Amino acid sequence: MSKSTDALQENDARFAELVRGLSAAQWTQPSLCTEWTNHDVLAHLVVGYAASLASIAATMVRRAGSFNGANTDLARTLAAQRAPDDLIDQFVALTAEPRGVGRIFPRRLLLGDHVVHELDIAYALGRDSEIPTATVAAVLDTQVRIPNPFVPAAARARGLNLVAAEADWSHHANGPTVTGQAAHLASVLAGRPWALPKLRGRGVEVLAARL
Repeated sequence: MSKSTDALQENDARFAELVRGLSAAQWTQPSLCTEWTNHDVLAHLVVGYAASLASIAATMVRRAGSFNGANTDLARTLAAQRAPDDLIDQFVALTAEPRGVGRIFPRRLLLGDHVVHELDIAYALGRDSEIPTATVAAVLDTQVRIPNPFVPAAARARGLNLVAAEADWSHHANGPTVTGQAAHLASVLAGRPWALPKLRGRGVEVLAARL
């Protein structure tokens, strides 16, 4: 088992225990992920571990080739069918035996997806991140170094000096600097403007323009 797989499974187990405590009202609240409730976000994580390539392709055809549209449809459909507690149980089972695209998608990108979506839920509920700093630092490394066709974090980071204030992590470039908590940086690089006011430095304006 690779280190990235270990990190993903450990993070998923922690996340599952954390969200088991959410109330029915909290699950219906909007997340930071555009147009998705917290329930939809949880369903998306299950879809990412279980959906077949055929089901994704068929849904994309119905959505005129839009991957984002297909992703939304699949998540909302599953959320309408399954209660949060059932989805959490399914998510936990899938962390050990992923199916469909969950078996082939790179572990490092899945970790980033899961961390960002946990932040979508936590920040929308007015909570601080409970994700270990080392895990967020690993996600930041992936965001700035590995091109992701679905989340252009590397393009957003290009030319910026990024510094995580509370972590031993930074990304050096020849441009202006952005400083902030590691989780806030990860959330903004993933396209969520919510944490922009929590960042500081001359590079914040540049980063904001790229969202």
